[in-house]
Formats: sequence, structure tokens, C-alpha cells
Amino acid sequence: MRIEDIALYPLGYSDRKISSRLLLGNQFHTIVRGVSHASAVIRGRIANVQRELSEAGGLPNFFGHQRFGTIRPITHQVGRLLVEEDLEKAALTFLAEPSPHEHPESREARQKLQDAGDFKEALRSFPRFLKYERWMLTHLAKQPRDFCGAFRRLPLKLRRLFVQACQSHLFNRFLSQRIRKGLPLNKAQSGDYAIELDSHGLPTSHIKQATAQSLPSLQKAMDENTMRIAAPLIGFEQGPSDGVQGEIEREILEAQNLSPEEFKIPSMPEISAPGRLRTIQAPIINHSIEELSEEQTSPFTQAVNLGFTLNRGSYATVLLREYMKPQELIEAGF
Repeated sequence: MRIEDIALYPLGYSDRKISSRLLLGNQFHTIVRGVSHASAVIRGRIANVQRELSEAGGLPNFFGHQRFGTIRPITHQVGRLLVEEDLEKAALTFLAEPSPHEHPESREARQKLQDAGDFKEALRSFPRFLKYERWMLTHLAKQPRDFCGAFRRLPLKLRRLFVQACQSHLFNRFLSQRIRKGLPLNKAQSGDYAIELDSHGLPTSHIKQATAQSLPSLQKAMDENTMRIAAPLIGFEQGPSDGVQGEIEREILEAQNLSPEEFKIPSMPEISAPGRLRTIQAPIINHSIEELSEEQTSPFTQAVNLGFTLNRGSYATVLLREYMKPQELIEAGF
């Protein structure tokens, strides 16, 4: 196999099928370029971020911006509408919601569909590279009210991704509000969920819920890195936490007018989401900051080399945001 800029090396043999569940984590070596601050300022800011992450006990385990779409962040919106079973609005959001950051041809085609509501004309005007949209439009051009059938022209994995993005967005809201309220990520509160970790530090299926009586033993396990606090990816089998964290989650669900039971979707049961727990913190393994280097192409800027490993399911872009604090998501790419 020949892939540009990628080298593959055999590690060994196994009689088990290769699966993402076998992945322990991902190792990253990244270069942040175009840093225009003085060296002393850069080192000071790096030290501050490292101190904050160390005091927190790790990285807040947010889902990265790309989970929702960087150029056109509507994935979670479509998912929420599917959960609410407003299939027509979900379809039109996916097909006809333009973004100022996407290709002009795509943006114009979406706007035209939004204005005219003509699926046959949209099929003629949507560019060929929007293949998923065109699959849906092919169906709607023939059956303009069968939005469920149109969604079923999409791969099952993509349809499930919409609902999962809705769950991820709620999780990010839960975690953000916990941080705003000053609740620690590595100190359990009564009502918090806690997940037992395996020998590699990955979450297992063993779950406990903190009570006033169990807090000391749970906290001891967390201090020994054998357990970690978790928050729900809401689903029809996974409700909110209890205690203060549960209050946060219920307030957000109420504001969003969503309930766990709605994630069982009668019109499309194959995309129903039972839910699960996700740790609210991710360990940063082998975290290193190499010496600053001056950019050869731009002598007035410097580059910072970052090295780290994250467990599977955690986003490198979330850690990079802690250092880079990007203001323009599109320009930064995350």
C-alpha cells in the first residue's frame, strides 16, 4: 500500500478481528506555527495552561467542534429534530441550511431550495460532490412528503451520527456548566456517576454512583486513577445524574425541551440511542513541550512543538484549544 506521507509498519499478528475497540489511544506530534509573541510570553502561557490542566487532573473531555461540523455545524441540530421526530424540519436543515463558510455553489443551491422548496429543481442544481444530499433529493423528487424514506437513503452510520451529535452537544453543555459552577472534575460530588478504569486507564462497564457514604472510598479510587467521574450521553436507557450535577443536566434538558425517553425514535427505531456514560476528564499521557523554534519562512514568528497521547474517544483539538485559544474556528480548523 502506498499512501503519501504515511508509513505503515507491522506490529505483530492476531487472530482477533481488527476493531476500533482494540485501540488504546492516539499519539500526536503537532506543530503550532505562526506564534507572534515573545519567547518569554509563550513560555509563560504554556506554563499557565500546564498548571491549570495539572490542577484539574487532566483535560476536560469535551467533544471536539468537528463532531458537529466545522464549516457547517448543523449535525447536532439535525439530530435533535430527529429525536423530536420533526423529520421534515430535520431534512430541510440538512439539505437547505446554507453556511457562509461553505463552497459558494453549495450555499447558493441550499438557499434556492430554502426559498423555493422544489426538490426536483434542487436535484438539478445541487453540485455532484454533495452526494448525501443528492441521495435524499433523488427520493424527495419522487415522493416529496416521505422524509423518513429520504433519510433512509443515507447510510445507517451517518443517520446514527446525527443523533449521537445531539447527545454529544448535551454532554458538552453539561460539562461546561459544571465548570462554570466551579465543581471540580476530579473530586466527586454526591450524585455523580463514577466509572471504573481497566489496567490501561480505559473506562469499563463497572459503574457506581456517589452517595454521602461512598464518597470517601470513591475519591480514594479516583486519586489512585482507578475510577473517574462521568456524565451521561442522554438516551432512553440513560438518564441524568443525581445531586448538583443532576440539577445541571435537568435544567439543560428542560431548556432544550428534551427528555431521555425521546431518544427512542418510533419512526426510525434503528437510530434510537440507549445512551451511556462518558468520563468528564481525559488523562494527558507523555505530554511534552519541545523547545521553541524560529520559523524559517517568517522570521518574526515562532513554532511550538507539542507531543501527547490521548485515550481513544478524546479529541486532540480540545487540548490544542487549551493552548491556542482560537477565536476564529474556521481559520483555525477546529
